[in-house]
Amino acid sequence: MIIRKGISSDMPSVLALIKELATFEKEPDAVEVTVEDLIRDGFSENPLFHCFVAEEDQGNLSKQIIGIALFYYRYSTWKGKTIHLEDLIVREDKRGTGAGTALYKEIIRQGKRDQVKRIEWAVLDWNTPAINFYKKTGAKVLTDWHLVQMDEQGIETFFSSNL
Repeated sequence: MIIRKGISSDMPSVLALIKELATFEKEPDAVEVTVEDLIRDGFSENPLFHCFVAEEDQGNLSKQIIGIALFYYRYSTWKGKTIHLEDLIVREDKRGTGAGTALYKEIIRQGKRDQVKRIEWAVLDWNTPAINFYKKTGAKVLTDWHLVQMDEQGIETFFSSNL
């Protein structure tokens, strides 16, 4: 297995993993992004995200992407440059192979190379194995913050509410 930067031709495999994660997170129909969106948004002149892939050698010169770590840069008014790890996904049948840990290490290496002040991500409160892993590695799992989102319908509602 190797960890490398994702390229545009990896995006069909990346999307398949995103859909697998959505099913794991009990939202199988929530994925709206397309391969074309991923290529446009990740490989333009000013990419909106970056990713690493875990690639496994299948023999006969065949390789298969078994995991991804998709991230982007943010800016904290208190800290400065940060990385947001949007998703770290390993195919269900490849969990326990070390692919997730290798991708996690690569994200942390990227943060160190970029001298970011913080790497952050969200984890579902019921994903106990992930929470325990993150704590074991020295990450802090914050319990006093709430994640806030506004979807497209919320945006429309906001503008029609006369606020």
